[in-house]
Amino acid sequence: MQKYECEVCSYIYDPEIGDEDNGISAGTAFENLPKDWVCPDCGVGKDEFIIIEK
Repeated sequence: MQKYECEVCSYIYDPEIGDEDNGISAGTAFENLPKDWVCPDCGVGKDEFIIIEK
């Protein structure tokens, strides 16, 4: 699965880990995150993330 990096704060969203603190289970692809999901470190939206690994 692809990993995504926040361009603002460099947080890495790894779908294999998910975002358990915010209710996102491991195995959740970035594309399947809720529309209102935000970076847990800085609060920006999904549109501020770039693919870093294929």
